[in-house]
Amino acid sequence: MQKINKNIDKVIKEIKKIYGNSSDIITRTINIKGNKVGFLFLESTSQTDAISDYIIKSAIYTEKSKNIFNNLFNILKNKLFNSQLLVTNDFEKFPYYLSSGFTILIVEGNDKAIVMETKANLDRGITESSSEPIIRGSKDSFTESHAKNLGLIRKRIKDPNLWFEEIKIGRRTKTKTTIAYINGIADNKKIMQIKKRLTKIDIDGILDSGNIRDYLTVQKSIFPQIKSSERPDMVCQELLNGKIIILVENSPFTLILPTVFLDFIRSPEDQNEKAINITFTRILRFFALIITILTPALYIAVATYDQNTIPDKLLISLAVQREGVPFPTFFEIILFMTIFEILRESDLKSPTNMSSAMSIVGALVLGQAAVDAALVSPITIIIVAITSICSLIFQDSDFINGIRFWRFLFITASSMLGAIGILSMTLIWITKMASLENLNTSFLAPLAPFNKNDNKDAIIKATIPNIYKRPKYLNVQNIIKQGGKK
Repeated sequence: MQKINKNIDKVIKEIKKIYGNSSDIITRTINIKGNKVGFLFLESTSQTDAISDYIIKSAIYTEKSKNIFNNLFNILKNKLFNSQLLVTNDFEKFPYYLSSGFTILIVEGNDKAIVMETKANLDRGITESSSEPIIRGSKDSFTESHAKNLGLIRKRIKDPNLWFEEIKIGRRTKTKTTIAYINGIADNKKIMQIKKRLTKIDIDGILDSGNIRDYLTVQKSIFPQIKSSERPDMVCQELLNGKIIILVENSPFTLILPTVFLDFIRSPEDQNEKAINITFTRILRFFALIITILTPALYIAVATYDQNTIPDKLLISLAVQREGVPFPTFFEIILFMTIFEILRESDLKSPTNMSSAMSIVGALVLGQAAVDAALVSPITIIIVAITSICSLIFQDSDFINGIRFWRFLFITASSMLGAIGILSMTLIWITKMASLENLNTSFLAPLAPFNKNDNKDAIIKATIPNIYKRPKYLNVQNIIKQGGKK
């Protein structure tokens, strides 16, 4: 810890040197009955009006106070109008406070400083979620403001056992990272493991919650083991279930731990619909997952190796469609799957008013032109279209990318070994997912290991009154979450 110099001019000179005489560092000194008082703040992160109207004016009015010569520092500390005011004698903390939008006040001859929050409003307002849209349910979403994000959780869960623990990560960014959990419900061992992993992070800077995901997982996998969300209602529901949330400053996306495979099958609005409708929708999502991974591989296997497994009429139809096509089935599928992925990436990265038009034109024009030119068969276009549409039912981009990776592995296996390749890759896929574990929680829970109570809210959803226990696989401290049930 470096002590604060009692000479104001030297302090100002040193601060300017630290910031390289940056144009946004503002300093001012005033004289209060022979006592020199200095103000330091960054114009880029502070509200200059608030500093002028509430801090500097208040400091000048202290001239009317008694014993000002002996107690100016204490008088200023008690008279200044600011809701967040603290005293520090550590000069090394000055850059963090200044960059965070604080104003620092120094009195000549005193080795302490008064720090007051004067943050400028640099955040967007609370808007509707764009990455997780729903029909019924809350429409607000997290923003880049760390305090607002904590408030969106607090206003939903008013229990004082909702605890926030803050850790600063990044040698240069000093990014606030908050661990949120409900004390008495969340597993203490999991909380300690997360704290240990976060405190071990040694990096120049954290700019988004995605920067710390790899530090929170031990096993490598294409499928994500941590789910991110910008919906406060979904985050609160997971907190009530006993999960742990990580919020990162300047990021609207929170991290939910631990995450299991079925979390990507569920939707944020599943709690707002009738159980029978949600069950049907989840079954559709599960079948969509199987279709989008296996359909291209099955088509290649049938068309290339196992023609005897399909009816003669269908086989003749496929042969007629492929007449004149110069490429093998494997190359057709790979070619158009790659083209679709390029279109999807273009759709995501393009401006909103252009993306839909690009996707429609790209799909229709390229598909029809390829068929007319006899480069691919019509059935290939149908297979790729069905596969692509089924993948769009999922919202998490990391999960979609995981599906894409395994789809290409299945395509490669089927092109080499046919149905045997598909069966072999299926066993490898299931084994890989079953082996994944994060925070002592199996990725396939509650399906493997199977738990009857937890499966009430798995694929088949029971009514809310019948789901009166928190998931056992989370190892929560208080498993009962609704009164009246034993």
